[in-house]
Amino acid sequence: MSKSSAILARRWKLVVNLVTVLALAVLIVASWHQLAQTFHNLFKVHAWALLLIIPVEYLNYDAQARLYQGLFALTGNKLEFWPLFKSSLELNFVNSVFPSGGVTGISYFSVRMRRPDITGAKATLVHLMKLVLIFLSFEVLIVLGMFFLAIEGHMNNVILLVAGSLTTLMVVGTAGFAFIVGSEKRISSFFTWVTVQLNKLIHLVRPNHHETINVARARGVFEELHSNYMLLRKDWRRLKWPFWQAFLANFWEVMAVYVVYVAFGHLVNVGAVILAYAVANFAGLVSILPGGVGVYEGLMTLILAASGIPAKLSLPVTVMYRVINMLVQLPPGYYLYHQALHMPKEPANTVSEA
Repeated sequence: MSKSSAILARRWKLVVNLVTVLALAVLIVASWHQLAQTFHNLFKVHAWALLLIIPVEYLNYDAQARLYQGLFALTGNKLEFWPLFKSSLELNFVNSVFPSGGVTGISYFSVRMRRPDITGAKATLVHLMKLVLIFLSFEVLIVLGMFFLAIEGHMNNVILLVAGSLTTLMVVGTAGFAFIVGSEKRISSFFTWVTVQLNKLIHLVRPNHHETINVARARGVFEELHSNYMLLRKDWRRLKWPFWQAFLANFWEVMAVYVVYVAFGHLVNVGAVILAYAVANFAGLVSILPGGVGVYEGLMTLILAASGIPAKLSLPVTVMYRVINMLVQLPPGYYLYHQALHMPKEPANTVSEA
């Protein structure tokens, strides 16, 4: 690396660090009222139950790491567990601090996992497939949630509409993804169009740059994305294990919400928690605030109220879950993210070629 390149790299890392710290500060300020409310409520809960959120979240990240491990194995790379576990924590930090509907996380993961035997396109595909499996496996949880709600007689038109809309969005989104990525012509046309539109938007801010994103190079990445997808689709039965891990990741995250209800001394209908969690997370994807602050809590409380759980219970529980969850995940996520910025590029995660 030349001296000028090294200086540029150091400056870029400094900028990234400053932006990260600023985004984290915005997240803390936006959540300040919730933080104060949570610490006030800490004296009203069973602390032993609240501490269960730590092992539950560990199991969540364990499932996510094994999901990545399984998907990378299908593309020909056997990766170690712990680096993937840590990368999952980093990814959660990035998605929480930089609200972008998950786009920032996808970009970060493609750069984070890149090495001689893993291209950015392959890492992107693995992350996209993870999201697809997370969505599909959540449909199983929604069906279970509807079943539990029906048992206790909490099924109503609002719940049916919400559950039906969520399921439809998941199915249509997954089918759309498969339709576009399943054809080299369609994926090239679609993402080339997206790249051109992005360049036009960037050109408005930077008039001297007509093609910030190289379209020809991007087209090559899209073609590689398609070929890796076809490799996965050729033997789709091998996706059973990753699908199971995606289901477990969703299950343990719902359980993280449920243990807060236990800490408050209430055993509520788990179906209501499943549905509220699904709605809040979908809405959080499009929120312009870090972590979906405000939108997440409001929607979750509304869905829980429609499911028979009063707002005077669901609101403090939701707020406490959000804050405790951030306190448990964001500090180690930031630490690992900061370490990753200064990590030399080497194939440390790779065990062998499958």
